[in-house]
Amino acid sequence: MSARPIRKTAIKLLFTVVLMFLFAVFVMPPLYDVFCEIAGIGGKTEGQYEESEDQIVDSERVVRVQFVATNNGAMPWEFSPTEYQVKVNPGASTAVEFYARNPTRRDMVAQAIPNVAPANAAPYFHKTECFCFNQQELKAGEEANMGLVFIVDPELPANVNTITLSYTLFDITNREGEDNQSEPLASLN
Repeated sequence: MSARPIRKTAIKLLFTVVLMFLFAVFVMPPLYDVFCEIAGIGGKTEGQYEESEDQIVDSERVVRVQFVATNNGAMPWEFSPTEYQVKVNPGASTAVEFYARNPTRRDMVAQAIPNVAPANAAPYFHKTECFCFNQQELKAGEEANMGLVFIVDPELPANVNTITLSYTLFDITNREGEDNQSEPLASLN
């Protein structure tokens, strides 16, 4: 076999790899955003919201806000909302709590990542205080109630009557040099 066909094949393969890289970096993210918007997933919330002194409350409208808490696969904490839903008037400030417990024998640090569904409600869901703004540290066996204060914007589209706020809790503890120390206290004698 001559070197010419091998060189042609190598050039084609290199060209294909470059095209795949460009597609993944420049084409996929916008397509993913469109898919999430159509499917109603990926409702990113913004950072901390500054409540206005002249905040208008729509006392005629009631919106149900549901809460969901899940752990990333490697996170051993107990994590749940203390209330699974509340009814709010848009514009009114509402406070709720989430419960967390570290059942392990080691101190751990967690970070909660929020998501709002439907995605078109995300720009209208404002968090004035949230445990998700900071990393949460719990010592071995420690538990805590973590606060959330939010406002549903009165400009929320009229067709949205229910908002679901979900948090996924991730273990962000530095795990270097630790083995099997994430076992729950109840299973260790």
